[in-house]
Amino acid sequence: MASSPLGRPTRGTTGTNRLRRNDRWIAASEAFRRAADPLVIDLGYGASGVTAFELATRLRAVRSDAEVRGLEIDPARVATASAQLDEVRAGRTPFASDLPVSFARGGFEVPLPDGRRAAVIRAMNVLRQYDEADVADAWRTVAARLAPNGLLIEGTCDEIGRVSSWVDVRPDGIPVRFTLSLRLAELAQPSIVAERLPKALIHRNVAGERIHALLIDLDREWDRAASLSTFGATQRFLAAATALRAQGWPILGGRTRWRLGELTLPWEAVAPLP
Repeated sequence: MASSPLGRPTRGTTGTNRLRRNDRWIAASEAFRRAADPLVIDLGYGASGVTAFELATRLRAVRSDAEVRGLEIDPARVATASAQLDEVRAGRTPFASDLPVSFARGGFEVPLPDGRRAAVIRAMNVLRQYDEADVADAWRTVAARLAPNGLLIEGTCDEIGRVSSWVDVRPDGIPVRFTLSLRLAELAQPSIVAERLPKALIHRNVAGERIHALLIDLDREWDRAASLSTFGATQRFLAAATALRAQGWPILGGRTRWRLGELTLPWEAVAPLP
């Protein structure tokens, strides 16, 4: 247990399936799938341990040796999550009683026993209350606890997990990718993600910045593809993503991820201007 955890307590809001889109991203990541030690940290999980339970359930479906450790600064939240884990172990919840989950007190220093390093550290909705100037230092501090090929995933989502975005950060603290992930059914405009951009980008959604240009172009192509709504929102989003790539936006991946409402770009395509 860390005696003086680094950072500030999160607001604590959490909920069932709030981070399912992010869970899916972690489960598909090379950092997790190829890790020698598939330890994943749920940093700042909030007032309930449910996101750690859900993450472990989804990861174990990919690797039977996956392990999730939830870290929180607030000792009361650790106690609450530990009590929830006791219920899981007793078989009184929908989760498997042998779920590979543990909880401890910790912050940006990411305390781990026996010199272990994490394959993935997930820090969703953790930096929202920080200043933009604090982000780079936070990335470096947390990412330093990763295994050599590990991944820090830092971002934000709405309360019910329909709108989310995140940044992939290397162990040296350098950001490499930006992803937005949207529930396509009933989606009005993709730019709704502007409300849930990571801290490094949320104040940069203004004319002249790259992230602003991306969202403007994405909305425009979404509107142009409106006629495809007859065939469903997925087809409309596929058309918008295809058009963006044709315009020169360096969208990574392909239709398999786009069908999920995901778009990923290299960080430099959206990074704040100096």
